[in-house]
Amino acid sequence: MNRGKLIVILGPSGVGKTTICKKILENRPDIHYSISATSRPKRKGEKNDREYIFLAEKEFKKWVAKGLFVEYAEVHGNFYGTPKRFLEENLAQGHHILMDVDVKGAKRLMKLYPDGLFLFIIPPDIRELEKRLLKRNTDEDAIIRKRLTNAREEFKHKDDYKYIIDNRELEQTIEKILSIIKKEAGGG
Repeated sequence: MNRGKLIVILGPSGVGKTTICKKILENRPDIHYSISATSRPKRKGEKNDREYIFLAEKEFKKWVAKGLFVEYAEVHGNFYGTPKRFLEENLAQGHHILMDVDVKGAKRLMKLYPDGLFLFIIPPDIRELEKRLLKRNTDEDAIIRKRLTNAREEFKHKDDYKYIIDNRELEQTIEKILSIIKKEAGGG
């Protein structure tokens, strides 16, 4: 049996990673989504084991100490990590795994899975990113400012990736990503 392909959607907060992942999964039922763990509080409408595995910070750190994450990082004052067991078991079974992570997480994953498919998503410009973050209406102004500062730093690393995709128009973005996945991972 062939090993599955790790497909990583990355980019700054607010660039549309969650929406893009949902659309990929709608179009490619053969791809499984890797749910990350986080220490951040649930947002309205989120459920444990659906959007994230929600852990108290103390519990998250216990998982780190036990080596239960493939990668983890502190982002915007909260911890995020990829549970090792789910990822390894599914890839070994030949399943393609889709993830959305930040730039730090992607760097670690690139070292562990050099044959993975890494797609860096960018907004048309920083003003559009700010509009998207404000429109989400999920974060306080201080958090939004922090996310924009981090985004500027993350953009400096975009050339480290084979694929840089401008999320200007969602349907075109999805078509482009699906085409890349088909080329790199097959199926679809």
